[in-house]
Amino acid sequence: MQEAARQSGRTANEIRLIAISKYMPTDYVLAAMSAGQHCFGENTVQEALSKQDLIDNPDNEWHFVGHLQSNKAKMIAGNFDWLHTLDSLRLASRLSENAINAAQTLDVLLQVNIADDPDKFGLPASAVPRFIDDILDAGLAGIRLRGLMTIGQRDATPDERRADFSALRELRDACMARFELPRFSELSMGMSGDFEAAISEGATMIRVGSALFGPRPAPNPASSDN
Repeated sequence: MQEAARQSGRTANEIRLIAISKYMPTDYVLAAMSAGQHCFGENTVQEALSKQDLIDNPDNEWHFVGHLQSNKAKMIAGNFDWLHTLDSLRLASRLSENAINAAQTLDVLLQVNIADDPDKFGLPASAVPRFIDDILDAGLAGIRLRGLMTIGQRDATPDERRADFSALRELRDACMARFELPRFSELSMGMSGDFEAAISEGATMIRVGSALFGPRPAPNPASSDN
């Protein structure tokens, strides 16, 4: 992270490392915490809550990074600080309502399918401005729009991946200016295999799992939130 930031004229302090601990035992999370890591990303609510039950540390920051159905929105408020995968107004409304009930303001990122990959969730880039308009018009006080997130194409070349990251940054910048949202500054992009390119294109959050924890065991289908 430090080297990638240095090469692009940035500092590592500008970038939040989110340790993607999904499917990893709680002991791995505790080991990461002992090394100074306190931002963790999970993609199923049940697994995250089971870990949180065993870990009592107010310094931890929990990020939900998986696809979320609106009927699970009630489980996010009070248990997560960030949600990276907002892509529907219905979900936004439920998140806001439940966050207000929990006396929380939830930081959210809009998931963008920047490459129009049919295998990925997220909003098409062209739909993002209208989506922001709809959220602002709805006056959803329980959520706070903080930026954009994307998942890179699985088989993209390095140049294609970098172009996608650049496109997400340009979209973020355009939305910040158009809607006068000074806190709409976050870019969650880049994972174990491409976080250096993401940092060079302006990532403020990178989501790293296997490079920290090693290969993941197979997921438990019973824990899926999809």
